Amino acid sequence: MIYLWIALGICGGLALIALFVRFNNSCIKTTRYSVKTEKPSQPVRIVHLSDLHGKSFGRRNEKLIARVKKLAPDFIAVTGDIIHKYTEKNIRTALEAVSALSLIAPVLYVSGNHELRGLKYRLFKKQLQEAGALVLDDCSADICGLTVTGLKCSSQKNGTVNKLAPANGEENGNRVNLLLAHKPHFFKDYADLGFDLILSGHAHGGQWRIPFTKIGIYAPGQGLFPKLTSGIHKIGGTRMIISRGLGNSECPLRLFNRPEIVVITLE
Repeated sequence: MIYLWIALGICGGLALIALFVRFNNSCIKTTRYSVKTEKPSQPVRIVHLSDLHGKSFGRRNEKLIARVKKLAPDFIAVTGDIIHKYTEKNIRTALEAVSALSLIAPVLYVSGNHELRGLKYRLFKKQLQEAGALVLDDCSADICGLTVTGLKCSSQKNGTVNKLAPANGEENGNRVNLLLAHKPHFFKDYADLGFDLILSGHAHGGQWRIPFTKIGIYAPGQGLFPKLTSGIHKIGGTRMIISRGLGNSECPLRLFNRPEIVVITLE
């Protein structure tokens, strides 16, 4: 009898661990930020998504789509790594998500490092555009009274970021200048260029986080115990909001670090 109880205890413990892991990796958390600025003429609500990595929340990402629809954004910003690898499943999942999201609000997209691996990005970029995304790789667009600029992930290395600095004209000075840039660890470079707000991802919240703290274990480009993994940060008049992301890449599990949808209200 004692062996039966031991076996039941082990099975129960394993079941609890499985539920805990599933909760940490599949239950989406919505994080809200309010950013006060005098520039927009009316409140603007932005849903920020990052690092999907080909993950699907429900069939055809129905849970993610339903959550975003309920938030009623003015536009949706996607800051890269929407796929993990160029596989049929990853590409289909990404394109289905973009297509469904574009029916809710305009989708503004900028590339991450995973899209730029290999030689297939040109085709994938075209597919994203056909699915309804406005791809802002090293270019800008005006939307909802904001000027939104996208930095292609590879452009940080060749100085393109300097060419994307907000113009100093009177019209531009009355607009919020928003930068979509996948990698957060170049925050000082972005701030030096005069952007008002930056949306970023890439760090996955540190992947594993120390319980009851905001401390992550590791992020690419920052190493162990990185400082820029989530939340809102400020340098001078520039704020940066980092998404913890939705999916996983090389490390397949999140711990104490649920997938995240970020909602920013400019008011």
